Amino acid sequence: MLKRVLVTGKNGQLGLSIAKIAQDYPQYDMTFVGRDQLDLSQSQTIIEYFQSKTFNVIINCAAHTAVDKAESDPEIAIQVNYLAVKQMAKIAKDQNAILIHISTDYVFNGKNHKPYVETDPVDPINLYGQTKLKGEQSIYIIQPKGMVIRTSWLYSEFGDNFVKTMLRLGKERENLDVIYDQVGSPTFAGDLAKAIFDMLSRHFQFGKESLQTFHFSNEGICSWYDFAKTIFELSNIHCRVNPIETKDYPTPAKRPHYSVLNKLKIRQGYMLEISYWKDSLATCLNELEKI
Repeated sequence: MLKRVLVTGKNGQLGLSIAKIAQDYPQYDMTFVGRDQLDLSQSQTIIEYFQSKTFNVIINCAAHTAVDKAESDPEIAIQVNYLAVKQMAKIAKDQNAILIHISTDYVFNGKNHKPYVETDPVDPINLYGQTKLKGEQSIYIIQPKGMVIRTSWLYSEFGDNFVKTMLRLGKERENLDVIYDQVGSPTFAGDLAKAIFDMLSRHFQFGKESLQTFHFSNEGICSWYDFAKTIFELSNIHCRVNPIETKDYPTPAKRPHYSVLNKLKIRQGYMLEISYWKDSLATCLNELEKI
């Protein structure tokens, strides 16, 4: 019997990346919903949607990710990233469904000097991170089956992201200032989508029932400056990149200076092969050329 899988955030980078490879997993009956079918900013809409629908798996890719805007307009971030997640965790538990919730490296304060493990203390330094952390915590209070997957620096051939912004600006300008003192690991959404399917298959195969948190990003470490330089090198774009400090590019929301995630737990627990970030960037750039 096919497992019924709901994916929220169908128009986001990860939702579109999951849809792109869904045909490779015929054991799942996939339903993709966006804001027009399931509006996470409206509590009543969530109740009404699930009154007549049940699923074996809920993959929550939806989030309010406008990090700077959240500082001045916190209500929508609180609703989507926290209260709606709490609501879906209750629904997942009631339906005995597996909940896969996507979270962020921004739950950490960025003061580490080695990659963050899942059990490291959380201490978000902006409102977006605070709301995502509250979403995580609400899942652990309710205790549905499933997993929280923290990721970082997500990009893809879809939507708006750093890679596509650099490609556009690199063609428009001769010089570009990019921050070099924020360090992390880029994540190609296509790799995360495949990891989710692989984890889900093993979940059903081996009956992993306990709720756990995992970290997933591509392997390797870089700054935004390194990332931009590599995008231009691989794309043969001749734009000079100037390294600048965070203080030279002030934003409403603070960003962690170091947000590298340790992936040992997810690699060992699910026997995942995780690609190096430059290799996955090359894959994404090839996909963009096809569009």
